[in-house]
Amino acid sequence: MAGIFSRLFKIGQSEVHAVVDQLEDPIKMTEQGIRDLKKDLAEAMQSLAQIKGLAIRLKKESDDALKLSQDYERKAMLLIQRAQNGEIDAQKAEQLAMEVLNEKQSFEKRALQLQTEYQAQNGMSQQLQHKVDELRKTISTYENELVTLRARAKTASSMKKINQQLSRIDSSSTIAMLEKMKQKVSEEESLATAYGDIAAQNASIEVRVNEALASPSMDSKRSLEDLKRKMGLLPFPTGS
Repeated sequence: MAGIFSRLFKIGQSEVHAVVDQLEDPIKMTEQGIRDLKKDLAEAMQSLAQIKGLAIRLKKESDDALKLSQDYERKAMLLIQRAQNGEIDAQKAEQLAMEVLNEKQSFEKRALQLQTEYQAQNGMSQQLQHKVDELRKTISTYENELVTLRARAKTASSMKKINQQLSRIDSSSTIAMLEKMKQKVSEEESLATAYGDIAAQNASIEVRVNEALASPSMDSKRSLEDLKRKMGLLPFPTGS
């Protein structure tokens, strides 16, 4: 029976912690450990069922033997009573009563022996039941911890990947690149402003040229003045 429980709590042993630290995949090893524990649990429950079945059978046989012993005692008493009442021969009754009492004693011993065996098996059954309950709780605890471990491992893996990606970024070169981009953008902005000023100046020159081109010619102006003089609106120049 000791062999059944030789590996029941191997995950809980202190030596395992040192081994787990060296494993490439502790989650898979933990899952395997839980599977081993469940296999041990199944074997232990099978043994428990067998022991309980044996204990039940011993208890029933002990009770049956005790009932037969009590029945033989009643038969011996009945023989003595009938002998005293003269219903049967006293000598024959006593002879039969002694034989019946021998059977009674035999069944008494048998009942006592079976009761002793029953108590032993029942004690083992209770101990094994305690171990099975402990193992079941242990498996449940490890399964719950495994769920947490999986979640933590997934988070750690994600963080590791992110940190690896971040570690490959050169912060100094990144800053330099940003400063270069700022300078380039500033240059582009200044150049855009300069082009805007040039365009505005060109527009101003064009306006002035257009205005000059659109002004009346000197001949037209002179003709207008002559007309006004004829009409008496302007004086004629002196010495003409």
